[in-house]
Amino acid sequence: MPASTDTSRVETGVPRADGVLDGGLRPASATLVRGAPGAGKTIFGLHFLAAAGDRDETGLYINLGEPAGYLRETAESFGLGVSDVGFLDLSPSGSQFQDDGTYDLFRSGEVENPALVDSIREEIEAIDPDRVVIDPVTEIRHLTPDERQFRTQVLSLLDFLKASGATILLTSQAAPSIPDDDLQFLVDAVIDLLVEGNRRTLSVSKFRGSDARAGPHTVTIDDDGMHLWPALDPSLHGRDGPLGTLSSGVDELDALLSGGITTGTIAFLSGPTGVGKTTTGLQFVSEAATRGRRSVLYSFEEKRKTILTRAEATGIPAREMVEDGTLLIKEIGPDELALDEFIHRIRTEVEERSTEIVMIDGVTGYERAFREGSDDPTHDLVKIGRYLRNMNVTGIATNEVHQITGEFRATEQRVSHLADSIILLRHVEYRGELRKVIGVLKMRTSDFETGIRTLEVTGDGLVIGDPLPELRGILTGTPDWRMED
Repeated sequence: MPASTDTSRVETGVPRADGVLDGGLRPASATLVRGAPGAGKTIFGLHFLAAAGDRDETGLYINLGEPAGYLRETAESFGLGVSDVGFLDLSPSGSQFQDDGTYDLFRSGEVENPALVDSIREEIEAIDPDRVVIDPVTEIRHLTPDERQFRTQVLSLLDFLKASGATILLTSQAAPSIPDDDLQFLVDAVIDLLVEGNRRTLSVSKFRGSDARAGPHTVTIDDDGMHLWPALDPSLHGRDGPLGTLSSGVDELDALLSGGITTGTIAFLSGPTGVGKTTTGLQFVSEAATRGRRSVLYSFEEKRKTILTRAEATGIPAREMVEDGTLLIKEIGPDELALDEFIHRIRTEVEERSTEIVMIDGVTGYERAFREGSDDPTHDLVKIGRYLRNMNVTGIATNEVHQITGEFRATEQRVSHLADSIILLRHVEYRGELRKVIGVLKMRTSDFETGIRTLEVTGDGLVIGDPLPELRGILTGTPDWRMED
């Protein structure tokens, strides 16, 4: 068995779970994975043992619930290699129960009876495993006459396994009718798997001798098994970089912004549908591409094909940017991703692919997409903004206000405090015509032009007109023309 040191860690095999566990489980420790039926405890254990083969370690699965054949089939369905894992089948239908005499011994409830302990000891000594899973350990409770002897037996078993150098993972069917508080005291770490509605989460409620990332963290299960998507903590991320200016490439728009958007800040493009928010955002992305800067656009409202076609119709070379890798466009539909999974995609773009501009096209669509998978998607959007600032990445978000005309609102999700800059776009009725106007409501990092200008979206791009000092009441949607004396 490979020797362990106090500073080493044992990988769980669940993608990204080790990051939450400060590198993994402590060697020769006992971890309790608890949760209701269907929470993913067995899959977690299979990942843990499959990882043993990747590290040239030995693993043993002591199954007290599901038969070994079913567990092997489950692992195979997820592509988890457990062919070299030993299975000690103590399930009611397992080989250990095929002999009626052995079955009677288990039913007697005599903890001193050597049948259970001897079976486990013999297997441990034969395999000398580095990793052991006991699933579910709560089944032993039914084989002992009282709670005191149950705790004594489990503690004795853990001591024996730790003395052999094994790292142990126990599962518990946590339910009000099956309390496991005593088990939580006996182990070194406790991992809670919870299912609420359509959302699965993982939290670490105990980790003796180690730090752990605060949760809950989102868990998903697909054809490749279990995946953990850590909750975002912006304070853990940071990157130095110079402040600069992100130009739109349209002189008149840059004049409104005193040169452009300050890099490493969050800009909101706010206005009703059809006013040109996405096109304006793409204008900044297009100009960034001419300077070799990479951008990603997450669309929550429109199809990728629609965005590309509309960009082409306004003279923005989005297709060319996609082809040369300076722009990535991703559609995100309702319930397609968990929110923490989406945040992980943003982090991958920023940290692994050197993306400098992240555009979220449709705050309303964002909230609709993640309403079922987050307690407060608006709060998480604020955390995304903090993360982008910390990483010196420029964020652009389009925010739809529902009123086509009428009383002005910067946002309808009450997230205007997230924005360092707010560019407002409006439809206004003037002299019987419907016109578009653009102005800057807020810029934290620099001065800006306070006037309102006309906006046209043409085949040659954005056309920004002269300031309109004579117009009053533009934010109401029904302006008046007042000539100066």
